[in-house]
Amino acid sequence: MIQELVGKTLTKIENFNGRELRFHTSDGEVYLMYHYQDCCENVYIEDIIGDLDDLVGSPIVLAEERTNSDDRIETTEYGVGLWTFYEFATNKGSVTIRWYGSSNGYYGVGVSFEKIDRNY
Repeated sequence: MIQELVGKTLTKIENFNGRELRFHTSDGEVYLMYHYQDCCENVYIEDIIGDLDDLVGSPIVLAEERTNSDDRIETTEYGVGLWTFYEFATNKGSVTIRWYGSSNGYYGVGVSFEKIDRNY
């Protein structure tokens, strides 16, 4: 859960083509935010509001997830669309990462967040 980052200090955030983010902490941990793509769906980072560098070098004071799951939208790509918003803040500023997923309704469009092996 992204709340694990609260109190941790990030040293680096890597963005891999809007499909995956890696959060590196000062205590050597690495967290991965991603979606494993499957058939008949598309999930990606649609927008980052704020500067990711504002999250580096100061402890995270806020980490939360919001979604429009109660108000899904119809799309032309696969049928059903969902936004998931992740908001992070430090004393230097805040950042909102907006993921967008569309699916035919059978496949999930959720975003995963997990601690991974540093050598990943």
